[in-house]
Amino acid sequence: MAGISENQGRAIVHYRDENGVFPTRQALLKVPRFGPKAFEQAAGFLRIRGGSNPLDNTAVHPENYPVVGLMAADLGKSVAELVAEPGLSEGIKVERYLTETVGLPTLRDILKELKKPGRDPREQFKSASFREDVTTISDLKEGMILQGVVTNVAAFGAFVDIGVHQDGLVHVSQLSHRYMKDPNEVVKVGEIVKVKVLAADPERKRISLSIKQAEPERAVKGAVPEPRVKEKPAPKPSWEQAGFRVKK
Repeated sequence: MAGISENQGRAIVHYRDENGVFPTRQALLKVPRFGPKAFEQAAGFLRIRGGSNPLDNTAVHPENYPVVGLMAADLGKSVAELVAEPGLSEGIKVERYLTETVGLPTLRDILKELKKPGRDPREQFKSASFREDVTTISDLKEGMILQGVVTNVAAFGAFVDIGVHQDGLVHVSQLSHRYMKDPNEVVKVGEIVKVKVLAADPERKRISLSIKQAEPERAVKGAVPEPRVKEKPAPKPSWEQAGFRVKK
């Protein structure tokens, strides 16, 4: 999550365990090592369910709470009523609330959130179906076709979790039959893919996988075919090779 490192996440959990649930987003500022800058980056992603401010359970950033207050007042409703009744937002004309600091894109995002308050902005989570008989690297055999989930994408390829507690590497050359400049054109983090095991080394904990061999139909939209290496023309035969005698 933007603004929250692993240590800050631990600090938040520790503070909650020691002091109970957070009543508001602003209460997070009491967490040691969680300052205003981190709060500014993370607040829109954090949710406080059952808190004193209903907007704390939405994606509306705290700095935009006054704008929602104006919208509710213009409708003759409270903020709680506006959040509880998504249909009320249909009558809001966002252009009325434009300011030097709040632009139209922000206002449209606010309106979208008010129509579906508290929704999870992430795509629906899907999990890969790992084979029950494959739980360690030693269980892997060359040629196996498995299902996995992409955990990271780098310039040299993608890492895929296949359920053996060690991610395997799909080298960029094994991503697709099509040439691409960026591996992100082919796969994305969280995507479920099929892979073929090319090699597995339990001692070095290295797994080599291929997506293009498991999914031959995979191609990059708009990509160009892999560049062909020009073959050097065969050398012309000598006079002797051609069957002619050369006088010495």
